[in-house]
Amino acid sequence: MKTCFDCGIPMEEKSGVLPDGMNYNYYYCPKCGDEILDMDQLHDVAELYRKKKRSTATLSKWGSSLGIRIPKELVQKYKLKAKSEVTFIPEKDGIRIIT
Repeated sequence: MKTCFDCGIPMEEKSGVLPDGMNYNYYYCPKCGDEILDMDQLHDVAELYRKKKRSTATLSKWGSSLGIRIPKELVQKYKLKAKSEVTFIPEKDGIRIIT
């Protein structure tokens, strides 16, 4: 149980809905109305956003290389054009693509 920093009384755990429809949990002080997320709750919300914002693509064989088709929404969002140069950065769990 969390205690309100200002009032010193126990906070209630509640659920809310973000504007884009995602559910999340937070702590609410019934006395002063303060709302907080602890680090676990914040990480949960961040992970939900990461999963929701993911895009997938299918690899295609192009000669002896592989090609990735970038979804139209990402092409528009990042203003990509044919022959745009991108950078691939290897990471622990995958590859990051930087435009």
